[in-house]
Amino acid sequence: MKKQELIHLHGLLAQVRDHYEQTLDTDVEHTRYTELGVKPTSIHKSKTDHKAAVFALAEGITGEMESTTDTERVSATAD
Repeated sequence: MKKQELIHLHGLLAQVRDHYEQTLDTDVEHTRYTELGVKPTSIHKSKTDHKAAVFALAEGITGEMESTTDTERVSATAD
């Protein structure tokens, strides 16, 4: 993946996190992400830095989703 594509993905994940937090009125764990100091607008940072930030964001989002209890499960085949 090219650096520009990785930065774009980084921005999209940041938007997903923001939307998830607003929709469910909760905070996604992003201590590790914040410690990295890399934001989607930090275009001067290296590709490796953005990759680490993407993984940190993804782990925070999925971790929060896993900890949220869903009372209604939807079948994978449901339309």
